[in-house]
Amino acid sequence: MKALVIGLGSMGKRRIRLLKQLSLIDGLEIVGMDAREERRLEAVNLFGIQTVDSIKQAVEEAPGIFAAFVCTSPLSHCGIVQQCLLNGWHVFTEINLVSDGYAENIRLAKERGLTLFLSSTPLYREEVAYIREKVSAYSGRLDYIYHVGQYLPDWHPWENYKDFFVNERRSNGCREIFAIELPWMTQTFGAVKSFDVLSDRMSGLAIDYNDNYLLKMEHESGARGVMAVDVVSPAAIRYLEIYGDGLHIRWDGTPSGLFNYDGEQKKMVPIHLYEQAEHMDHYQSFVIENAYRKEIETFLDILSGHQDEEPYGYEDDEKVLRLIDSIEAGGTVR
Repeated sequence: MKALVIGLGSMGKRRIRLLKQLSLIDGLEIVGMDAREERRLEAVNLFGIQTVDSIKQAVEEAPGIFAAFVCTSPLSHCGIVQQCLLNGWHVFTEINLVSDGYAENIRLAKERGLTLFLSSTPLYREEVAYIREKVSAYSGRLDYIYHVGQYLPDWHPWENYKDFFVNERRSNGCREIFAIELPWMTQTFGAVKSFDVLSDRMSGLAIDYNDNYLLKMEHESGARGVMAVDVVSPAAIRYLEIYGDGLHIRWDGTPSGLFNYDGEQKKMVPIHLYEQAEHMDHYQSFVIENAYRKEIETFLDILSGHQDEEPYGYEDDEKVLRLIDSIEAGGTVR
């Protein structure tokens, strides 16, 4: 049994490392694929795995592949996913940012009885599960304020921002933030009923898209919120406040930064959800590995029949991507 990890950049290396850590798949062989020789050599040195330069070579030289992890840049996903499905492989894909080929790939997966699994990492955070539980149990109307931002050149300090997908207008940095955050937000507060948006450019970054958004949303549940998204903030930030009559939750995106208001103590009290939160040194403090591991486990549980379906799939993502298209259209690039 072999798993093919396609794309050996930062996400591909993360998926390989986590796959190798999971005790429930002892004996699973991992094959890495990348067209760039230096990345293949790096994967061999880091993980001691077999590598190939193409899906064709994988088929010829690594028989026994049952699943593929698509970790390339988002705009390349559509064709790669289709090739994997045509080879009879289950597919785990990182976020797509665009809905190219969704209908065809959904059809292919269903026809061939294959799992088409889409990453949505925040949905696997313990803090998000806690927030969703509290919001679901609350009977009144809620408001929230949420700011997510980070200076674009700091996203990948090891490479120039002009050299990876956030420099592309169709897969731009603000769009990626929306695609990461809106799935869990719409599953928590409900579908977006209406919105207003302000957007422009405030930085000197060499990009051809707006670098900041102020979004006011009303959800079908009645919840209302303001979301600020940017690729400008010098200090990386993920900061959420949810409040209503008798409810107040605050979260700074980190494992130790979740607080809930205690009515008896009349103060915000910390909520501890992790025995151990795993963090990689070169990522911001709110990026932890636990959720990335948990979504891989969910994918494997689905393949083994221990879980029926994923919490967020391609059909859900189509709706969110249409919403992001509308947000971007409302914040016309100036």
